[in-house]
Amino acid sequence: MEINVDIKELNARIEKESSFVEAITLEVRKVIIGQKRLVESMLIGLLTDGHILIEGVPGLAKTLAIKTLASVIDAKFNRIQFTPDLLPADLLGTMIYSQKKEDFLVKKGPLFANFILADEINRSPAKVQSALLEAMQERQITIGEETYKLEDPFLVMATQNPIEQEGTYPLPEAQVDRFMLKVLIDYPDKSEEKLIIRENLGKIFPSSSAIMKPEQIIKARNLVKEVYMDEKIENYILDIVFSTRYPADNGLEKYKNMISYGASPRASINLALASKAYAFIRRRGYVIPEDVRAMCPDVLRHRIGLTYEAEAENIVQEDIIRDILNTVEVP
Repeated sequence: MEINVDIKELNARIEKESSFVEAITLEVRKVIIGQKRLVESMLIGLLTDGHILIEGVPGLAKTLAIKTLASVIDAKFNRIQFTPDLLPADLLGTMIYSQKKEDFLVKKGPLFANFILADEINRSPAKVQSALLEAMQERQITIGEETYKLEDPFLVMATQNPIEQEGTYPLPEAQVDRFMLKVLIDYPDKSEEKLIIRENLGKIFPSSSAIMKPEQIIKARNLVKEVYMDEKIENYILDIVFSTRYPADNGLEKYKNMISYGASPRASINLALASKAYAFIRRRGYVIPEDVRAMCPDVLRHRIGLTYEAEAENIVQEDIIRDILNTVEVP
């Protein structure tokens, strides 16, 4: 009975405290038409301190979306175009000799910002990718003998172009696991695209205003962690993740030879966190199974390895996730 009272109080508090989510969304929507999933994913990444990998063809407002979100939160934004000739120092920074001071000075790289757009991350070789991924994980950068903390919040949104694979360096599976979400974005529909044309042909392109400070986002993260998650929901998350590792033990015999490796414990943590953030965005103080189901594809699609057999039969991660969600018992 006491728990119910606590949940009621928590729900009322979170409903009140999460009102800023609506304000941010409205502000972003002034500039971005459609792409609801992309905007929602960025908010979830921001509220859970996770990074996002976006896959979509060029021209879908990926850069504009993260740049707009940065301006709404009054945070520093940098875009890095990944190219084959990029070096780790181009991201991290380097030591340069100053003749005037007769000493080496630190020149910080573009990673020293709150929001980073790593555009076409698979265009750069492994050493550049790993420099970015290390900074994402450690939240610090070492230049010379000094180590510098990265700014908080620190959100990396990396993009991949699915149509051009020539001259690219695919991200290693172990590295992809560092991204909390992998989001697939598609073309807008006709009515949205009509508005996009009008917006771009107008005399003044819409702009958003800064309505929050980065410190408020850091404060909101603690609130997200307070969202109540019942043990039944925790078990539901574990059942889903374990089904990717041992499909035959969970009523998915047909995928026994289709999965080369399943989701890591990082997937369980991220699915629980993302579900809490999803509930928070919906202005709820507790997680329901629908929150978990909504976040499953984005959290799991880059964490399930397929065998050659699966590829031969045209089975993709989406098929496996859909069948897992249809098979695992919902609490």
